[in-house]
Parts: sequence; structure tokens; C-alpha cells
Amino acid sequence: MKNIKKNNKCKITVSNNGPYLVTGNIPLSEKIIVPKGKGYELKDGRKLPQSEKYALCRCGKSKNAPFCDGSHMRNRFTGTETASKDTYMDRAELLEGPTVDLLDDQRCAFARFCHREKGNVWNLIEDSNNKESRKEAIRGACDCPTGRLTVVEKSGQKIEPTYEPSIEIVQDPEKGVSAGIFVKGNIPIESFNGEVYEIRNRTALCRCGKSNNKPFCDATHVPSKFLDKIEK
Repeated sequence: MKNIKKNNKCKITVSNNGPYLVTGNIPLSEKIIVPKGKGYELKDGRKLPQSEKYALCRCGKSKNAPFCDGSHMRNRFTGTETASKDTYMDRAELLEGPTVDLLDDQRCAFARFCHREKGNVWNLIEDSNNKESRKEAIRGACDCPTGRLTVVEKSGQKIEPTYEPSIEIVQDPEKGVSAGIFVKGNIPIESFNGEVYEIRNRTALCRCGKSNNKPFCDATHVPSKFLDKIEK
């Protein structure tokens, strides 16, 4: 694991009441959340077309998911961005453990990777004198796709996984829903007004159209029973 420089060629632009406009030949894949013991993992889903530029649906109504088919116009989608542009460090709370600490900014996409075989990340941090608990806490935090959780060494060094830029369209069959868009590898996300959100190694975007923290996923896809559509 190491620090990663921001990528200057890739970009996601949040259009006005419309799709995410993706440029820079960013690899696109489908991933499926599946149980693994008392935790979860991502497995490969169907193959998706690749392109230098593409538009991803964020209204939740496209019949060509994950791509935009113009449904946002027919359904008069209101996609006003409501997320704070405060930095992660401004938002995050600190939980101190005996050997490592945990930053938590409460942005949750309900991916559940913080649940591990021996407990959740918060409990494991508190038990981080135990080498196995420490290892599992780090793994669970690094697997958090929203970047909500970050383990910090006592020296202040943040522990991050190494990711190349990529976008993952996520399905969650255990909950019977389609989940958010996992964005990895420091891809800039530009607001409709031209401002760029803080560049993060891990974050999750909403694609059900109902998040209260647009453009980011806030797990509303679960109570709203969102399922994407593919017209054959």
C-alpha cells in the first residue's frame, strides 16, 4: 500500500440534472457483493463495453443501465448536488486505538465490507494490540468503497490500498438491489458548476437518483429497492 498521485487524464463530470460524463478511457466493470464467511467480497459480474468517453445514468431510470438513455429528460430528473465540498479531514471523526487509529466521516453506501470474521472495523481498531485484529481492521477499512473509513498509523500516515483508476457498477443480490458506482484511483469528480470535489482514492456515486447527498451514494438504493434496468 502506498500514496497515489491524482490522475490528470481521467475525469467524471456531473452534468446538470443528467448523467455522469466520463472521460479518459477509464475501465468500467460490473461487480457483485457476495457474502464470504461473516464478511463480504466483490466478484466479477457481466462484461461491460469499454470506451474513451461514456455517460453513466444517475437518475435510476435508464433501460440501458449503467449507461444513460435520456430517461432523465423524459422523467424530468432533478439531480441537484447537495454534498458538502468540505474535505474528508474536516468531516471525519477520530477513533483512537492502541496501535492504530480510525478516521470515519459517516458517508456510507452500505457495502458492508467493514464487517469482518472477527468483528467490525471499529471493534477491531480498539483491539489492535492483537496482530490479527489490526490486520483485519486495516483490510476492512481499505475495502470500504466510499472511503468512509481510513486507518491511520500513530505516526499520522494514512493507510490506503493501491488502485489504478477504475469505475465499478455494483449489484447487491443479498439485499435484492442494485448498489452505487464505486470510483477508485483518485479520479477527479467535477461538479456541474465547475468545482472539483476533493480527489479521493475511494468514493461511491449515487445511481438510483434518490440520494440525499448527491452526487455521492448514501445507501438510499436499499430502502428504495432500486434495481437497474437492461432492455433486451
